[in-house]
Amino acid sequence: LPSLLTLCLSFTFTLPLPSCPSSSCLPSPSLSLLNHDCRPNCVMMFVGTKLQLRAVRDINPEEELTISYIETLSLTEDRQRQLEDQYHFTCHCQHCDSQDKDGLMLSGKESTWRPLKEALPRLEGLKAESDWQALLQGCSHLLSTVGSDVPDQNLYKLRMTDMALDASIHLGHWEEAAEYGEKTLQVYSHYYPDPHPVHGVQLMRVGKLQHYLEHIEDALDTFKQAYQIIKHTHGDSHPMTTDLLMRMEECRTEMVQQSSSKHRDTNAKKKTATGLATVHLT
Repeated sequence: LPSLLTLCLSFTFTLPLPSCPSSSCLPSPSLSLLNHDCRPNCVMMFVGTKLQLRAVRDINPEEELTISYIETLSLTEDRQRQLEDQYHFTCHCQHCDSQDKDGLMLSGKESTWRPLKEALPRLEGLKAESDWQALLQGCSHLLSTVGSDVPDQNLYKLRMTDMALDASIHLGHWEEAAEYGEKTLQVYSHYYPDPHPVHGVQLMRVGKLQHYLEHIEDALDTFKQAYQIIKHTHGDSHPMTTDLLMRMEECRTEMVQQSSSKHRDTNAKKKTATGLATVHLT
């Protein structure tokens, strides 16, 4: 009986409830029939309390619909261990059998990235305790120590950069947060083939930081990239999609205002220069 209950609880989905401080589990008999793939052709998305299944690429008529049961930004061995522990099966999807991203995730010499890997449990503990100052200090020290010796594509460096981003946001260090966020974007594009909701959300986070810092052109470009992903993964009517449309329009309006202001300043300077020349001649 305990084993059967475990299996039942495994095939549930997290439902965020505004009235509850913690999330609840939602059993979904129909969507629980979907099999797992570490590179699935569908994603599940909540719109309020409604659970939607959305295709993220073209699907052939006889092709099986698949979703990912877990966060896939992990080494093949770690993904398979999590699936075995939580869902009681061994994954043999193409992504696992090929192990095509493992080499990139472990890029760099092991002697240089091992300190990052060993420090992650302690730093994750600081994050769980919301000790943002200590977390940022720990991450920034280690990241500056390894520098370019560990490529940005390294999994452990990416995780640490993400934690530094979170800590910077919580501490209100916006410039620092934007720098950390921008470093993750190209790496995310390697590990999350578009359209992928995780990549889209990360782009949106960075775009918000750029917009707040008045890097308007950069923000607009980042929001555009996010929109191209989110409209597929979340749908046109999702609040995140409409929020992106609104933010892009705000950026365009601010760029027009800035252009008009520069034009007025240029004309004012020309008039001043003409006036000074006239005074000099007289």
